[in-house]
Amino acid sequence: MVDIKVEIDLCTGCGTCVDVCPVGVYELDGDKVKIVNKDECIECLACVDQCPSGCLSVES
Repeated sequence: MVDIKVEIDLCTGCGTCVDVCPVGVYELDGDKVKIVNKDECIECLACVDQCPSGCLSVES
């Protein structure tokens, strides 16, 4: 099972993870990201690689 973590204090709410995730794991909730479909994660790490604030981690 995949473990996705968001360091909310670092999240700027830019929405990059929402845009790059091919399976819709994230959505914005106000000015912060929220994990909404964790079970859909395919561990491609696009969100981690593209996040400008480095607030995301994905581990299996």
